[in-house]
Amino acid sequence: MSKGTFITIEGGEGAGKTTLIRSLAAELQAKGQSVLTTREPGGIPIAERIRSVILDKAHTSMDARTEALLYAAARRQHLVEKVVPALEAGQWVICDRFIDSSLAYQGYARGLGIEEVRGINRYAIGEWMPDATLWLDLPPELGLARIAASSEREVNRLDLEAESFHRRVREGYRLLFEQEPRRIFRLDASLTPDSIRDEAMRVLWPRQQESLGSMSNF
Repeated sequence: MSKGTFITIEGGEGAGKTTLIRSLAAELQAKGQSVLTTREPGGIPIAERIRSVILDKAHTSMDARTEALLYAAARRQHLVEKVVPALEAGQWVICDRFIDSSLAYQGYARGLGIEEVRGINRYAIGEWMPDATLWLDLPPELGLARIAASSEREVNRLDLEAESFHRRVREGYRLLFEQEPRRIFRLDASLTPDSIRDEAMRVLWPRQQESLGSMSNF
């Protein structure tokens, strides 16, 4: 069976990842593609249980390395149980967060070191890197304001971090984008949802038959 296409959506809190994933999936399905949407941490029962531990507002004392290891454990199980089978079946997989979240949040913003966290995740995911990653870039104050104004999204432990933490997360993503411009594509998340979707399709659709990333980069 042909290999599918693995797309990950990244960005800070309130950047609009969920909205983009829904509209992008609908657009691809309208073009006759089989699409699986999922999220990290989560997507399967074991990883959802880990998610509940990581994001629980009561767990503010969680050690940064513990946090990184929990994310990697959830990622491994989600990958082998859900993502890989879909890719091997030839589907498009659109995932809300993947390796770059750990590199930006724990590696850069938490100060653990991008290469140190990359090593943890290399063990967890092997060579399964995204074909393309869409980074929704938004000033953190705007993203946090969106969360505060939303009646649908529950505030989690990461939302409670100081704005300076979220600024470091954005800096981490910017660094990753500069390091891997062939895989990571920056989208202006301050635009309208339709404009962001259209730009995402301009990035992805012409390249559907191409290898957008390089596993060797990891």
